[in-house]
Amino acid sequence: MEEFRYFREFDTEYGYDGGDLGIVCSPQGTDFKLWAPFADRVELCLYRDGDRKTDHFRILNMEKQERGVWSQHLEGDLHGLYYDYRIRTAEKCVQTADPYAVGCGCNGYRSMVVDLERTDPEGFEKDAPPPRPVENIIYELHIKDFSHDPDSGVPAEYRGKYKAFTVPGGNGAYPTCMAYLKELGVTHVHLLPFFDFGWLDEDGDGEQFNWGYDPVNYNVPEGSYATDVHDGTTRIRECKEMIQALHRAGIRVVMDVVYNHTQDADSWLERTAPGYFCRRLEDGTLSNGSACGSDMAVGRQMVDNYIVNSVLYWAREYHLDGFRFDLMGLLTVELMNRIRRELDREFGKGEILLYGEPWRAAESPMEEGTHAALKENIGYLDENIAIFGDDTRDVIKGHVFYGEEPGFVNGGKDLEKKVLQAVTAWRGNPSVNGKFRPKSCSQIINYVSAHDNFTLWDKLVISLHGQDADFNIPYEDVLRANRLAAMICFSCQGNLFIHAGEEFARTKLGEGNSYRSHPEINMLRWRQSVEYGELVKYYRGLIRLRKRLPGLCDKSASAAKRMLEQEILQPGAVAFRLDNRPGKDWKTAVDWPELFVVFNASDEVIETHLPQGQWKVLADGKQADCMPETSACRQGTVSAAPCSGIMLGLVPDTQKP
Repeated sequence: MEEFRYFREFDTEYGYDGGDLGIVCSPQGTDFKLWAPFADRVELCLYRDGDRKTDHFRILNMEKQERGVWSQHLEGDLHGLYYDYRIRTAEKCVQTADPYAVGCGCNGYRSMVVDLERTDPEGFEKDAPPPRPVENIIYELHIKDFSHDPDSGVPAEYRGKYKAFTVPGGNGAYPTCMAYLKELGVTHVHLLPFFDFGWLDEDGDGEQFNWGYDPVNYNVPEGSYATDVHDGTTRIRECKEMIQALHRAGIRVVMDVVYNHTQDADSWLERTAPGYFCRRLEDGTLSNGSACGSDMAVGRQMVDNYIVNSVLYWAREYHLDGFRFDLMGLLTVELMNRIRRELDREFGKGEILLYGEPWRAAESPMEEGTHAALKENIGYLDENIAIFGDDTRDVIKGHVFYGEEPGFVNGGKDLEKKVLQAVTAWRGNPSVNGKFRPKSCSQIINYVSAHDNFTLWDKLVISLHGQDADFNIPYEDVLRANRLAAMICFSCQGNLFIHAGEEFARTKLGEGNSYRSHPEINMLRWRQSVEYGELVKYYRGLIRLRKRLPGLCDKSASAAKRMLEQEILQPGAVAFRLDNRPGKDWKTAVDWPELFVVFNASDEVIETHLPQGQWKVLADGKQADCMPETSACRQGTVSAAPCSGIMLGLVPDTQKP
């Protein structure tokens, strides 16, 4: 067969919308279906185990159906057997695992026949997420980071595994892991990729580490997080147990997904349809917008179908509550909106959280008639698809790649207008942010750090003390800047996102790209949650406070109109007043009809006039724990300490007409 070059009419002839590719297994029999449009013959190979060194015990010819689909039905209970395919053309024979598989053996080389009902943990059929929260406060975790530390209180055999989430938490002295998450008060846990990924050896030692952005089997949980890598059902059951445990703790679960590329160009998808699933340039060379040399050809019917069906599968089978899309700029607006529609139709409008990175590593050719899901195309995206607010991140702490370049909280200049724009989720004055203007603040994820690049603590240490500083010293100026960064982020309209450990000065010792660094660099050091207990308390207070502020939780397109006034007080200091009255969907009482907030990044005390009325301090540079229960009323003026913020709530019925 000559090298395939995609053309639109190919999808008209061979596109298959059946939604039943892969296997369907029951005790009575199993159906196998594979899309292999260029094959002359397809053989199904069956194995007793998932070790690719063992030989098959049976080979059967698949039956050719319409639109490039091959099928086979086998009677009897095949649950627990393994399989792959031989795809034959006149020129060659290619062996491949099933790209649509829902189970696999060690390291994902062989697919597994799975009766999914038999993988459900006890009570999983009744598992459901906690009620939809008044605010989305997302906590980004890596499964291994969560419990690798011996101080985690998790039994050694569960550390770095799915099962760690089933342990109540606490090491006897202070809360850790699940106990800590519940006490912190986050609403969602965002887990870095946990579908089956490559690079590391699932049967290797526990010192291996990978963030997981190397997809191999998209519809199978990663095996290195399971307690048994050789039984393909263990990873499925234990992954479900993890999600079930988080739901029981009152926390929703977001899955980080990587549909923009495969681990390498020689993927199971490309083996089944060579030249179709990988995006290529005009000269036939592979596109490299992902910096991995294996961009997925999103915009083609079977690529889009594959991604949509995969997302729906995870939501249905594993009860997931959200998806974060890696390098979403390599996907299309049309695909993302389709995913949004399909999830809304099945689970309810906006019930499943969707957000992603609105960028790509490099240019990549898109299919004709599609729009890349980039930041500049946010206006084409559904209002319930959010993007990471890199503008907010950078204006608060400084350039994401250059450690010494500061932002507002650590010495940056002329950033006051942008800080005030960030507060309205960039829905305010468009002259400040050019063409970028979201439809509503529901489209913005506010954050100051994530797994990528420097941790917030490391960034602040480098910018305030230099590259050679000791990252383990609790510098007072860094702590002040950290608290101010958190207050600004938590005072912005939009969704909220925290990198795990940010709240206890998480450091990777200045490592800005720890995707394969040793787990000792990446793990959460739970003792720091005590050593930096006051910082943890500050974040916990901000989380609790945020849930009581409808003016900031408002996700409507008109939320920016709540901004009553803004002011640049002087270089490094700004203030704003916000309407905090409840909207029609707010179900609890509101204590403060207005908010008044000051951010002071300067090195001097700032005193400013308060609006009319009596005001109570809700948070300042040291505490953020709904302080009005103990604080006295303020009126006239208020002071903000150097490198700190202050938030006040208006006492009802004290504002003069």
